[in-house]
Amino acid sequence: MPFALTEPGRHGAVLAAVNRQAEAEGLAPGMRLADARALLPRLAAAEARPAHDRRGLERLALWSHRFTPCCAVDGGDGLLLDIAGAAHLFGGEAAMAAEVEARIAGLGFEARTGLADTPGAAWALARFGGEGRRIAAPGETAAALGPLPVEALRIAPGDAHLLRRLGVATIGAVDALPRPSLARRFGRGEQSGAVLERLDRALGRRPDPVASLPAPPACLARLAFPEPLTELAGLESALARLMEDLCASLERDGLGARTLSLLFCRADGGTARRSVSTARATRDGAHLQRLFEGRIETVDPGFGIDVMALHAVRAEPLAPGQLRLAEGGRGGGGGGLGPLIDRLQARLGEGSVSRLEAVESHLPERAERRMAPGREGTAWPVRPGLPQRPFRLFDRPEPVDAIAELPDGPPALFTWRRLRRRVVRAEGPERIEPEWWTGGADRDPRDYYRVEDMEGRRYWLFRAGLYRDVGSKGPPRWYIHGLFG
Repeated sequence: MPFALTEPGRHGAVLAAVNRQAEAEGLAPGMRLADARALLPRLAAAEARPAHDRRGLERLALWSHRFTPCCAVDGGDGLLLDIAGAAHLFGGEAAMAAEVEARIAGLGFEARTGLADTPGAAWALARFGGEGRRIAAPGETAAALGPLPVEALRIAPGDAHLLRRLGVATIGAVDALPRPSLARRFGRGEQSGAVLERLDRALGRRPDPVASLPAPPACLARLAFPEPLTELAGLESALARLMEDLCASLERDGLGARTLSLLFCRADGGTARRSVSTARATRDGAHLQRLFEGRIETVDPGFGIDVMALHAVRAEPLAPGQLRLAEGGRGGGGGGLGPLIDRLQARLGEGSVSRLEAVESHLPERAERRMAPGREGTAWPVRPGLPQRPFRLFDRPEPVDAIAELPDGPPALFTWRRLRRRVVRAEGPERIEPEWWTGGADRDPRDYYRVEDMEGRRYWLFRAGLYRDVGSKGPPRWYIHGLFG
């Protein structure tokens, strides 16, 4: 039966797409629906749903990852597969194209395929090369595109119309025109209507990159229910089944999960999502399920949940662990700080747990930074022979009033937080020069001293500045930077 999809037009509905029977009767996209039915009264029509079609194409592109890792949606009616380096796995380009066509036909779709050195040439051959499969041999792109109409360049309709009025109807005729005059008449650049730009991309004279869809999740477990679930116990039981299937897939692929996403699809069409992260890669199902405790309770089931899916959004290689005689024969994946960190983050939120990592810096307050657990950082070497550092270091040095017996000597008395402390022992100085290359305001050298007061308390003090610079910068200033013990 002749069939067409329609879309709104300026003067009523117009045809957006037609099937083979309607095309054989003389109908074509762009015709008004009223005119089409006047020519073909038995035409069946339905309103086009571009957003729905786009989602279907994206799912089909993800399905095409079985052929090549680089797949993209091409316009509103096609797919673009970069098969460089993959065709030999299927016995060559022709055999691979036949395999793709057969698989797509098994899904209930008809496909026209075009193979060429460039994406633009492949697009033109698939849509304007006629029925069947069209393949341009390597280096023969210009010859294969020459007889095709100018519309195969994907240029603006106005430019195509003007070219035909000038008697230029094929791509070969466009390529034969003088390039300077073609650029002056039809423009040049990245805009869609630039004839010369489209011609050069199709013939491989300019790069034409392909923006591939991201790869699907590392592992996915999905469960559909015959009746929508509304009770929390049912959702927890379903999560246990999903977790078992997902962990089996992770173990089969030698992976461990770092980020999990649990998707709930409600019967009314709504969705809800809950995610958890781990400090280290793991496939311990019991531990991963505990991370979702308390989060499923926040999901509103509405009229019921009819589908649940568990995605391993981020996964990393994880080697099998050595079996133990104790702990049920399981490997060592459940011990250590990893599970504790995961539970704390699940309860307190992302970013609630961090660790300190050493950073190479002259200034002690800048010699460390906070890192997320499990994130690999730079391991700076520990230099032997460095002076002892205090166990407790202040985020910012606190000013003190100090009196020294000698201008460049250690303090004999200092006042900190309104309490006066007399120094009985001192060690130093340790000179730390400023980081002049950072352009910061702190440009004075520091002389650090380890001092002890009469009560046995030990402090880390420093003098910022030198007495020889009193005239230009003022007298040196004293600060306390940390406490020992």
